[in-house]
Amino acid sequence: MKKSVLALLFAAATLTTTSAMAQNGGFSGPDTQSTQRQGGFVGPNVSNTTVEKAKGLRDDSWVVLEGSIVRKVGKELYEFRDASGSVNVDIDDDIWGGLTVTPKDKVRIEGEVDKDWNSVEIDVKRITKP
Repeated sequence: MKKSVLALLFAAATLTTTSAMAQNGGFSGPDTQSTQRQGGFVGPNVSNTTVEKAKGLRDDSWVVLEGSIVRKVGKELYEFRDASGSVNVDIDDDIWGGLTVTPKDKVRIEGEVDKDWNSVEIDVKRITKP
């Protein structure tokens, strides 16, 4: 009786471990990532725009800008500049992700246009060095 209960517990533990491993996936070969799709949109990416064009877009429009951050204006507010002009960008502290940027660095920012009555800023969701 004890042996059959022990065997049953062992079989249950083995099945639980095997099903848990199957749910987590695992390594199946060197090209696993390139051959398996994770889902999502497949098509053209958002193209870069300019500060000048971004200022003319609707509130909450998604933009991608490349240029440099030239100075800090406020707590999480910075002046961003490209060849077409400058705009204030709001970059929350957690968005930086350890990235250090100087005015000499070229950066790529992705975010939303934030329009008020008489001002335009970009609410940055991601910043990288291209």
